[in-house]
Amino acid sequence: MNRVRHLLLALIATAGTALFAGGAAAASPRDASRDYAARAVEVAAGVYMVQGASGEVDTDNLGRIGNAGFIVGDTGVVAVDTGTSYRHGVVLLALIRRVTDKPVRVALITHARQEFLFGAAAYREQAIPIHMQRKSAGLMQARCERCLKTLKQVLGDDAMQGTAMFKPDHEYERSHSIDMIGRRIQVLYYGHSSGPGDVAVLDVQSGVLFAGGLLDHLRIPDVQDSDLDGWTRALQALRGLPITVVVPGHGPLASAKVIDSVERYLAQLQAGARDLLRSGAALSEVPDALALPEFALWDQYETIHRRNASILFVRFERDQMFKRAGSQD
Repeated sequence: MNRVRHLLLALIATAGTALFAGGAAAASPRDASRDYAARAVEVAAGVYMVQGASGEVDTDNLGRIGNAGFIVGDTGVVAVDTGTSYRHGVVLLALIRRVTDKPVRVALITHARQEFLFGAAAYREQAIPIHMQRKSAGLMQARCERCLKTLKQVLGDDAMQGTAMFKPDHEYERSHSIDMIGRRIQVLYYGHSSGPGDVAVLDVQSGVLFAGGLLDHLRIPDVQDSDLDGWTRALQALRGLPITVVVPGHGPLASAKVIDSVERYLAQLQAGARDLLRSGAALSEVPDALALPEFALWDQYETIHRRNASILFVRFERDQMFKRAGSQD
């Protein structure tokens, strides 16, 4: 058990630094005030997506690698995710203003990853309330102070100027509807899935789903905070929704078929990790040995996928040791 504990601690430390490895190596600083890919695309009537960059956080993309968006109703706007930094949040709000002068009634943060939440300061500056699921807010408070510190080191003080930790204005427990803008929005929480408090947001009128951490498209999903059984149940639940278009957490716009591709990746990843454990592989061999050719061209295959392989190998090894210890009692 001590060996597994040490492996887990080492893995967590590696996961915390790997996200920023590319950024730390980046050379020339760029003008942090420029708008990276600042374009709102209307994906359905009144529903807009702002796509993030591919790759890892670095000074070239200003860390703006997560997708965001907004929904315009008769009496206001619901924003979905707030960006990587205060300046990113300012850009996202400016994009809303180019489309409509209706007030932004609320900003919904789908999950506790840095590229989706640290723009909240720009929204709160305009008295826009921030809503988060309670467990997601707890995860943010537990670890994102360190994330913010690392972002400032990687991107520089200028790019992160005005960015700060925050507490959401409203925390909720369960799925619910929002009817404050003249069109019905569903906030969907399926329990611990891709993360402990991850939610999706469905615009009922158009069928557009903002999938948050539940779905990435053409990018390797991150299993670090996941409950894999819960994630599978959440994906099954998404299949029952009247989805017309998916705005994934990362990557380009998708159809509902993205649910199948994410499910295939998770299934093959788990099967590969279990096979390596049964074969007696060492942890150091796992990232190279667990190759999944179907997904080799997805963004972050060489980084997140390799980390995913190690995470699941250690997780399954721990479960196996607990079972053996229990059978001996």
